[in-house]
Amino acid sequence: MKIFGPLVEGQYAKSGTAISRLSLVTQKEIGKLHLADEAVIEKALASLQNPSIEQLSPYTRSEILQKIATLLTKHRNPLAEMITHEMGKPLTQARTEVDYTASYFVWFAEEAKRIYGMDIPSQYPNKRIQLRYEPIGPCAIISPWNFPIAMAGRKMAAAFAAGCPVIVKPSSDTPLSFLLFGNLCLEAGIPKEALQILVGNGTMIGNALMNTSLIRKLSFTGSCEVGKHLYQGSSTSLKKLTMELGGHAPLLVFDDANLEKAVDGAIASKFRQSGQTCVCTNRFFIQSKIYPHFLKRFIEKVKNLSVGNPFDETTDLSSALHPTSVEKTKRHIADAMKRGAKAHLQAKEAHEPEILTDVTDEMLIFNEETFGPVAGIANFKTANEVLRRANQTPYGLAAYVFTEGLAQAEKVCAGLEFGVIGLNDGAFSAAELSFGGIKASGFGREGGPHGIYEYLKEKIISILM
Repeated sequence: MKIFGPLVEGQYAKSGTAISRLSLVTQKEIGKLHLADEAVIEKALASLQNPSIEQLSPYTRSEILQKIATLLTKHRNPLAEMITHEMGKPLTQARTEVDYTASYFVWFAEEAKRIYGMDIPSQYPNKRIQLRYEPIGPCAIISPWNFPIAMAGRKMAAAFAAGCPVIVKPSSDTPLSFLLFGNLCLEAGIPKEALQILVGNGTMIGNALMNTSLIRKLSFTGSCEVGKHLYQGSSTSLKKLTMELGGHAPLLVFDDANLEKAVDGAIASKFRQSGQTCVCTNRFFIQSKIYPHFLKRFIEKVKNLSVGNPFDETTDLSSALHPTSVEKTKRHIADAMKRGAKAHLQAKEAHEPEILTDVTDEMLIFNEETFGPVAGIANFKTANEVLRRANQTPYGLAAYVFTEGLAQAEKVCAGLEFGVIGLNDGAFSAAELSFGGIKASGFGREGGPHGIYEYLKEKIISILM
């Protein structure tokens, strides 16, 4: 049986308490895990003070990031198998997560070579003004269970490209997947001082990361409640923050939409990973004329999704759902049915897909992020009405719009209060896309042309000639 522990200075620390890790799918032991104690946390933080990665040239950092992408591809299957064991997503989707993670290292390998400064013209003829970008310093990353390697991976790729060492707290639900990934980063050439991975008590580790002034940047993906706690705790040391918090995505289908494109996009945006992503559609708004046609086709196609063992190559929806998703899915369906919604698939288990119609704005499913395979559908008459209802949430991460009308698309995309909008696109995530939300969904951007600047500080030099 493989023995894991916090990865500190390139070695597993095994001084802390050891626990058994069980597969979410088989409930069998998949490894032993030592948890971080205070001494391990202190050692990990001290290691970050070594400027090893900052001293590497941008071209050397770029080469290392490319090697990480290559190793991810080479070890795709064993990584995917561990992701499925720990998180429960279908193996095919776990492989996609590995590929998705690799794409960020490819992207930021190129960005590392393009951290440009600039000369700023001065109003004085005997002065020159230079702007430079430098690494912000040691960074802390806290990541969720639904993407065991990808969510932290896209943060790490940007940090490494910028020349920053990182300390990562992966989810306690999926630590082994991330430790395997961390070892690949070291194998590719990331200096052992530049990557520390702490697994263990979230409160103890989180407090250590918040309270130290050594950490200059913290990036978090997770719930709004935890994000607010980290935001407040980090204020004493004035860390730079990136927060990717909850989503409550609306999907709008207008009468002039391409029906097949809208149905396929709706399924992609709702049922990927059984609805357990922050950008999954949580509220369906379908315009009146297309409503019956959309519903008929949507039900037909959802019925054809395969539900079963996530290790089966044909499975679309896993039979292994996260425990919190099980509870919330059941609660949302029960509340909607009690308030008059109609269930079309008669799902017997929380992991089975369900479609609810006659959903109203006061139902829980239209007010809380479900994180499960249930689609709540309402209809609407006008663009102004649906914009008001879609924006009626404190969150602002992702939204989806299906229309073939140029004027309609422009009006609706301008009116939606969300950070990322899929226009006739139900699966927009990509390394080259700047990802992030507004309002209670957080701030900062990951990936895309601006992602690397989250890990850089700006320095101005004014030169008197």
